[in-house]
Amino acid sequence: MTTLAIHHQTTYRYHAPMEFGPHRLMLRPRESRSLRLIAHDLTLKPAATVAWAHDVSGNAVATAMFHEMSDTLVIDSFAELTLDVEQWPVFDIAASAANYPFLLTEDDMTDLGALRLQSYLDSSGQLRAWAQGFVAGNPTDTLALLKDICAGVAVRVAYEVREGEGTQSPEQTLARDHGSCRDFAVLFVDAVRSLGFGARIVSGYLYDPNRDALGSAGSGSTHAWAEVYVPGAGWITFDPTNRSVGGFNLIPVAVARHIRQTMPVSGNFVGGRDALEGMDVRVEVAHSESSPHAHVDTEAC
Repeated sequence: MTTLAIHHQTTYRYHAPMEFGPHRLMLRPRESRSLRLIAHDLTLKPAATVAWAHDVSGNAVATAMFHEMSDTLVIDSFAELTLDVEQWPVFDIAASAANYPFLLTEDDMTDLGALRLQSYLDSSGQLRAWAQGFVAGNPTDTLALLKDICAGVAVRVAYEVREGEGTQSPEQTLARDHGSCRDFAVLFVDAVRSLGFGARIVSGYLYDPNRDALGSAGSGSTHAWAEVYVPGAGWITFDPTNRSVGGFNLIPVAVARHIRQTMPVSGNFVGGRDALEGMDVRVEVAHSESSPHAHVDTEAC
């Protein structure tokens, strides 16, 4: 079991005082059997009224309503939690799903719904053909297939630090052969969906004390990965950026059908397009018994 402290601060600077509209914040780590949240504090400047709710996927969402104008907006999130995930987990996959292809129950098919549908247009069938290339036979081992696709993303696509907003479509990522962690995750999710799996995007934090993982600067950063539903085992974590399975060093904040639904901070202000002077995003992920020692730009992933 690991106890971690996460400090995530986003600062917007404007050329003049702005009036802010509602802001949607997804910053509270997602509690589960393996993740226990000890504390979470959200501080906003200027002051705001914050209302909490859960979205359709069960993510904790804060809506902030600001009451005064300011030339600076600071969104400061601090969380302390325990993470208890095995580094080399064993997945208890149901016998009926041990080999691909397999049949889902009627309830699973209904409940997975849109999570089995590709999020991006694949009119040429390029993505499906690429994913189909990993199917070694009929039938083939289900977990081995998913691991091969996870590793195959990292083999096909070179990791790059991409600071711009937005995410590439799988077609763009395959064409460029370069992408950030969010591009890796989107490509993997749509690839396995093209084969009939239910899958979802996950956003959160990567804890990297050894400083050897892709998508991280220092001991941690924001990160994006994926989960695939397999009967018996349930949701299995895959991080195609680092070719890992199980998520022992991943702290989820949000899960969703589409990556645009997992943005940590979204909102608006009243002002011209050139009103924004700059933005700074800093993240610290560290063992709670040590002082934080990593500062990274979260857009790097």
